[in-house]
Amino acid sequence: MDLSSWFRRNLLRNTEKTQNPDPPKPNEPEQELLGVTEQLINHVKSFTLETFKTFPLPDDEGATSGDNSLTTSSNIQKDLSEWQERHAMFVLSKVKELSHLRYKLCPGHMKEHQFWRVYFMLVKKQVAEYELRAIQLARLKEVTMENERSSAADGCEVEMAEAKHNAVASLAPTNP
Repeated sequence: MDLSSWFRRNLLRNTEKTQNPDPPKPNEPEQELLGVTEQLINHVKSFTLETFKTFPLPDDEGATSGDNSLTTSSNIQKDLSEWQERHAMFVLSKVKELSHLRYKLCPGHMKEHQFWRVYFMLVKKQVAEYELRAIQLARLKEVTMENERSSAADGCEVEMAEAKHNAVASLAPTNP
């Protein structure tokens, strides 16, 4: 599944949810983790079609095959990090003006991945610290899980050593 179909599918889900009388309200901690602040919202609302159409993008080929893109296990190119995907979905649901711009621009004037590259370049100053914090939290969680796994493995090794010692001791001849 490519990025554009993933966004469209999720946008459709969000549209269906907003048609319900009482849609769930996003919680503040998630909004804070994703860097969607009032300052960012006001900045994003100032974007126009021309902002995206005239934004100077470096060569697309180099950008999609460079270090900014990841390849998933199914060998499908993934342009956005997990944090960026969550941020994009949240900001689309929060700022309808951006959603309308995306609808008008993609795919007629630019590809989906180009739209998001421009977006993240435009908001880099506002979201960089939040993205860095998310990377740090993910790394911390990863290290914690590794430590838990290694301590569990150490516990098993101790138990196995004790069991081996007991087995050897029970096999050893006793002198009367």
